[in-house]
Amino acid sequence: MRKLAAVFALVLATGVAAGRVRADATQATTQATTHAATQAATKPDKLAELRARAEKGDAVAQLNLGLLYAIGQGVAKDYEQAALWYFEAAVQGMATAQLNLGWCYALGQGVAQDFVQAASWYRKAAGQGEPTAQLKLGALYASGDGVPQDEAEAVAWYRKAAEQGEATAQFKLGMALANGRGVPRDAAEAVSWLRKSAEQEKPAAQFMLGVMYERGLGVAQFYAEAVAWYLKAAEQGDAAAQLNLGAMFEQGLGLRKDLVQAAVWYRKAADQGDPRAQSNLGFAYASGQGVTRDLAQAAAWYRKAAEQGHATAQFDLGSMYANGQGVLRDDVEAHKWVNLAASRAATADDRAQFARTRDDLAKRLTPTDLDEARKRARDWADAFERASKK
Repeated sequence: MRKLAAVFALVLATGVAAGRVRADATQATTQATTHAATQAATKPDKLAELRARAEKGDAVAQLNLGLLYAIGQGVAKDYEQAALWYFEAAVQGMATAQLNLGWCYALGQGVAQDFVQAASWYRKAAGQGEPTAQLKLGALYASGDGVPQDEAEAVAWYRKAAEQGEATAQFKLGMALANGRGVPRDAAEAVSWLRKSAEQEKPAAQFMLGVMYERGLGVAQFYAEAVAWYLKAAEQGDAAAQLNLGAMFEQGLGLRKDLVQAAVWYRKAADQGDPRAQSNLGFAYASGQGVTRDLAQAAAWYRKAAEQGHATAQFDLGSMYANGQGVLRDDVEAHKWVNLAASRAATADDRAQFARTRDDLAKRLTPTDLDEARKRARDWADAFERASKK
């Protein structure tokens, strides 16, 4: 229960998050782009008329027909047909079609995945001022997919999109400024862009704006304002914000201390798989803070976090095995988990503490049992590393 999400925890998470939503981005954009047109075009006579216009070279009709195939509205969903009609409109210079064709190449929908082609079509649309294409082209420069990796170029494209009000680009630009990635670090400007994104209800930006207020980065430290932004993001399901909101309740920062509410928010984040929140919830059950003390529940939550490599949870789970609390006493398992914790601890003080406990536990074990404990730790570490590479 002792740790907030790190200030820049989202730097790594941003890419993951982007990957998760990528597959839905085309559909969301196409629906927004052609809502009125596609509603009318799905009637049989209107669909035939739309197709006839598309076949005669009408770029708007070609785009809309591609959109209908992409979302399966009025026709069977067919990504190959969608990409074909996007291409026909894109070569005529229609920016939205160029953007959507770039998406097809980036996702491998209807065409073979090809980031070089994706970048090419995004660039055409971005050059016409299409903000989503500018964002996507920036993301390719950030990742090095289809173009040479160039964080400064990524920032330049993010800025173009951000200045047009694109909320995700505003967030990415804010993060680049906060971390000094592709641009000199400027916490005050980072806050400005994060605020613009947060005001458009982007939960990741709301979370980071909360972090900036909590830590006093680029803005005067203001715990109550941090809580307000964490709450906005947490209510949208952002696990990192839920974790930090729980910690603010636990510590009484910016609001009245409330261990029950701390446990509530830790649970929300823990249920989403956040190992820090799982560890904190385990501590709550172990200590009876905000919940009824329940050592079995404590062990269960520690285990969830420990299996994800959280060193403190591994140590706490090992301690429970050593003392037979919430689990049957098992000195081999105790040594395994404390040994893993000692090898993964983030600070020198934790490493030293965990190593001392590990060495004390070793004195309880026979040579055979000690070999078994070390083997279990190696096997777990090898399996964890293999899983991490997938």
